[in-house]
Amino acid sequence: MRLSVENLAVARGMRTIFNGVTFSVQSGEALVLVGPNGVGKTTLLRTLAGFLPAVAGRVRVEGGEASASVGEQSHYVGHLNGVKHALNVAENLYFSAKFLSDAPESEYVKQAEAAGDALGLTELADVTAGYLSAGQKRRLGLARLLCAKRPVWLLDEPAVSLDTDSQAILARMVAKHLDEGGIVVSVTHTPLGWTTATTMNLGEHVAATPAEIYTEVL
Repeated sequence: MRLSVENLAVARGMRTIFNGVTFSVQSGEALVLVGPNGVGKTTLLRTLAGFLPAVAGRVRVEGGEASASVGEQSHYVGHLNGVKHALNVAENLYFSAKFLSDAPESEYVKQAEAAGDALGLTELADVTAGYLSAGQKRRLGLARLLCAKRPVWLLDEPAVSLDTDSQAILARMVAKHLDEGGIVVSVTHTPLGWTTATTMNLGEHVAATPAEIYTEVL
């Protein structure tokens, strides 16, 4: 399996964010996107997930489900944790597992419990999510990566708010996902400690003018 990005260009509000971005990530590989604020790292990740349209180029998963989009084959964890504050930890996990998985109820309940255990959330199962600390909420957001299997993980600053032990848990999760043939694309401003990851500086991709981008498309 391979995530392939070819000559990708994205513009927002008639302002070109980046142009001509090309890379590929094979099964078992992680790509870490770095660069200064405003260069388009989060925009690129959201485009891969299908939340933002590209004005040029192509994104596809080769060797995945032919009828499924990249977004449908991906887990996306953004700046927000996607946590429902009125639900407790267990209810959040069950919701994620049920929403993301096609498995029968008995199976997704097991997946939810296993995800909570992996992220050290078992003892917090009955705690309303709104009362969690920032780090606990982040772990709950990351737990949905394990609630249903998807080959591509798109992670925006995944280690934010995590203590040292939780960062180590995240690193083990990523390593296991890669060992099983998964793909990871992550944005970060701080070292993640993923020794096998390849780094790409998005700031090196100079954007063309909006007029040039839209002329290409038309």
